[in-house]
Amino acid sequence: MPIRFENVELSKNNFTILSDLNFEINENTVVYGESGSGKSILLDAISGKLFPTKGKIFKDSSKSIIAVGRDYSFHKLIGPVYQYYQQRFNSQDAEIGPTVYEVLQNQVIPVGTVNENSVELTSPLYEENWLGEIVKLMHLEHLLKQKITSLSNGETRRTLIANALLKKPAILLLDNPFTGLDVNSRVELKNILSGLKHVLIVLVANPADVPESFKNIIFLDNKSIEFIGNRGNFIPKEVKKWNIDLKLLREIELLSTPQFDDFSTAIKIIDGKVRYGDKLVLQEINWEVKKNEKWALMGPNGSGKSSLLSLITGDNPQCYQNQLYLFDKKRGSGESIWDLKKKMGFVSPELHLYFNKYITVWKVTASGFFDSAGLFQKLNENQMKLVEAYLKLVNLFEFKDRTLNQLSFGQQRLVFLTRALVKNPALLILDEPCQGLDYNQMVYFRTILNDIATHQNKSLVFVTHYEDEIPGCVNKRLNLSEGKVI
Repeated sequence: MPIRFENVELSKNNFTILSDLNFEINENTVVYGESGSGKSILLDAISGKLFPTKGKIFKDSSKSIIAVGRDYSFHKLIGPVYQYYQQRFNSQDAEIGPTVYEVLQNQVIPVGTVNENSVELTSPLYEENWLGEIVKLMHLEHLLKQKITSLSNGETRRTLIANALLKKPAILLLDNPFTGLDVNSRVELKNILSGLKHVLIVLVANPADVPESFKNIIFLDNKSIEFIGNRGNFIPKEVKKWNIDLKLLREIELLSTPQFDDFSTAIKIIDGKVRYGDKLVLQEINWEVKKNEKWALMGPNGSGKSSLLSLITGDNPQCYQNQLYLFDKKRGSGESIWDLKKKMGFVSPELHLYFNKYITVWKVTASGFFDSAGLFQKLNENQMKLVEAYLKLVNLFEFKDRTLNQLSFGQQRLVFLTRALVKNPALLILDEPCQGLDYNQMVYFRTILNDIATHQNKSLVFVTHYEDEIPGCVNKRLNLSEGKVI
């Protein structure tokens, strides 16, 4: 009996999330449920991070339980290394902090140490053979000398799982570990999870990513467990279709400031490159996005997609070293970065990671008018109506006065999508926008985006590792591999 719940109720921020929980977990188990159904809360309770408001959770105290995080913000030494949103794209600041090897061997020097050479490092935590076995398992050999702050979203996820496996846990908790991984990496991770011995895994994931060896299912709905048992006996609920309120969409169009449209080419880059020391992250990039064109930007983890976007959004200082044209004007020829950002709507995993989670939902959406990391200006009546209309559109209006951290990860991502749209930008740059959304939310957002991008004649760059997330209006594609166009 590794884990048993008896009459458990779980609450967060004074809201009851799950109740009447009575079950045991004795084998590898996958947890399903819509975004906001309590999947992550359940894992927090198993790990001991969250205590029940009612009932009791029984766990074998001799069994070690490790929960794998989404990022390194939980780590008291590594967390402070991630200092600001653009850090990954700044060559000097991306070199702050430990390498992947140092993280895995627990040889991290506290950030801010003046003389690093004076710090006496502890011995490596693990035998090199054991480390090598896990590094090979997670395909991290080529990343060991790389700074942790320079990793892609998917590469970071793999190092987190490796860090957990090195500790030889009896119970491993994985909350959407496939998020941010490319197609091949997802297949590899499925095989890895299927082959792990001597560890019980509780996995939150989309059905398409779950290894066949996971036979036990817990399905959460209506603040409780709707089904628990064998995967073969599970009958998925009828897909709830979210009907788009076309009247609300047209109301949003009427409220929106007229879109900037005095250009013929949204993006043009000639022989684009990004170099960090001896490493060429991007090279020979030639790409043009004309007005109203809809593009998918694809490529495996570490292929250079986010670096390319960072040039366009001005978050990478090397944008001034490139022949880059935005809205027909050469970058650096007069327009400030804020003038350019007014014309763009942007979402990325990094923006989500660094954003203040303690401001209210409506303020996060409203900050999109000003491209700020919070709301520091008063809205006019029209702007307030737009904020409310967008939150209604994504079914989050009832949560508008909650802080961002009181929402599930998927709900938070929807808030950031409204933030990108609210100012009616001419160019939408969406870097893995559907991360954290359940399938129904993804389909709903894809349909909304398709309507807005088509009906409002927006230029669009859409980054994803999942083909079914791409809106129907997208008819052009740029594929990257190892920093080059293929």
